[in-house]
Amino acid sequence: MSDYTQLLQGKKIIVTGAARGLGHSFAEAIAQAGAEVVMADILTDVLQSEVELLQEKGLPVSGTSLDLANQDSICAAVDFAQEKMSGIDGLINCAALATGVGGKDMMDYDSDLWDRVMTVNVKGTWLMTQACVPYLKQSKAGKIVNIASDTALWGAPKLMAYVASKGAILSMTRSMARELGEFNICVNTISPGLTLVEATEYVPEQRHQQYVTGRAIQRPQHPDDLNGTALYLLSDLASFVTGQNIPVNGGFVFN
Repeated sequence: MSDYTQLLQGKKIIVTGAARGLGHSFAEAIAQAGAEVVMADILTDVLQSEVELLQEKGLPVSGTSLDLANQDSICAAVDFAQEKMSGIDGLINCAALATGVGGKDMMDYDSDLWDRVMTVNVKGTWLMTQACVPYLKQSKAGKIVNIASDTALWGAPKLMAYVASKGAILSMTRSMARELGEFNICVNTISPGLTLVEATEYVPEQRHQQYVTGRAIQRPQHPDDLNGTALYLLSDLASFVTGQNIPVNGGFVFN
């Protein structure tokens, strides 16, 4: 990874879904870039172990429980972050329900599963953002980065609830950017391609290969491939960038 050790110096950032996968990668990169980080996740045992490992590396991270389907949990996590860091400058909404949501066509989709995906991925993102906004206003230069998916750009089959939820994230980002611009809060989206993380282990190898061959840069996508874009959007370098979606997928689909 390139040397970004001063890029986020003094910033205070929350990363949701940080126990593993993309969220964990973001949290570590952000801390390496000089920010203090609160890592939030529903997987509390895994989270605690990962927080301790990063602390052993000398990184300024802490962890807190977060259930995006529970508003009280969301408020408690944000209150913890505010108290722990004495401020919040940025938020990455990475947590999402992804595992076990695919493999059925639209005619066979389970309505209960649909509701769970929307509750966590859409409503949870909104509530988490809503809880952070009062503190981001105080920052005077707040940054919100929502994690969507390139599946929302090309309409992946047999994954409708997830695709719909990520399409909602794209639309919510634009609306948030309009409403929060007067407070100098920038809101943007990153749309990853199929990335090699725990949540994609269920995806058949043939599908992974289809992604690789369909990309302009024909190789598998790793979590580190997204870190630079996230760091940029959280930094002062992106202070006039808002309401945008940046696909980071090696050129599998263009925005």
